[in-house]
Amino acid sequence: MLEPSIFTRIINGEIPAYKIYEDDKVIAILDIHPINDGHTLLIPKRQIDHLWDMEEPDYDYLWKIAHRLGRYIRKVTEAPRVGVIVDGFGVPHAHIHLVPIYHGNEIQKPQDFNAVVDHESLAKVAAKLKM
Repeated sequence: MLEPSIFTRIINGEIPAYKIYEDDKVIAILDIHPINDGHTLLIPKRQIDHLWDMEEPDYDYLWKIAHRLGRYIRKVTEAPRVGVIVDGFGVPHAHIHLVPIYHGNEIQKPQDFNAVVDHESLAKVAAKLKM
């Protein structure tokens, strides 16, 4: 049994987050260290470490919602593209990054995990993106 991840703790309401979408299977929250405004994490509610270990129906559902969210984020942010990152190292809980991108190299920018979290900006972006 895995220790509850930070995402599981968010899902359980133990830690606040900037939620933009939620249903019975997934939650989408803003990344607190965004590459660009609107950088969203799509997370299955059932904690599993590796994306590739998800059961096929859950995996398919996650990507179905990623498709829906990606289109929505692109429309709301007016970004020419929404990039996808799946790296699997930061948190032992499968998740997909959806990142609005305006130039090709932005998706390669490293996140600054030492930056002070800008809660005011995140709250404004969350209000704009909330589905």
